[in-house]
Amino acid sequence: MSHLQSLEKPLVGNLAPDFEAEAVFDQEFINVKLSDYRGKKYVVLFFYPLDFTFVCPTEITAFSDRYAEFEKLNTEVLGVSIDSVFSHLAWVQTDRKSGGLGDLKYPLVADLTKSISKAYNVLIPDQGIALRGLFIIDKEGIIQHATINNLAIGRSVDETLRTLQAVQYVQDNPDEVCPAGWKPGEKTMKPDTKASKEYFAAI
Repeated sequence: MSHLQSLEKPLVGNLAPDFEAEAVFDQEFINVKLSDYRGKKYVVLFFYPLDFTFVCPTEITAFSDRYAEFEKLNTEVLGVSIDSVFSHLAWVQTDRKSGGLGDLKYPLVADLTKSISKAYNVLIPDQGIALRGLFIIDKEGIIQHATINNLAIGRSVDETLRTLQAVQYVQDNPDEVCPAGWKPGEKTMKPDTKASKEYFAAI
């Protein structure tokens, strides 16, 4: 069998790999089980390489600063790295002005065994850290969106929110699809040759 044939099925469209792990939330250690959200909430699950690095705090605090927008969309945010809960806690307890995170509005999960990063196929084996993977998981536990950035490239909270809104819209309106760059309130398309002409005629 060639290497290409041996690749596993894509994560998008399939059940998100479940995990149970320790996390830091509100300066305490808690237990997070992904499947606990099933049937209740959407989840934005994002991976970052390491605590106390440079691009990471800008992303992590940006998601926290806009957490209320995710909350309105019935969505939990979970950050994951291969650091321990003790490292996460120290980073949360460090002031933002000193390169820390300050208090966060969502849990930071410790993937010390690297099993979560492996399950989501974002682990860099020779470095032992995760790429900047981001997954939108729907209420049924199905992955609807995945993006993976290399280490040097931070992600956009705006784009994550837009994609989440598009996911929720098409799930609420199964006979419609969202065109490129769609935002709530804009026109959608019907996914057939005749009906899609209405969209193209209107733009």
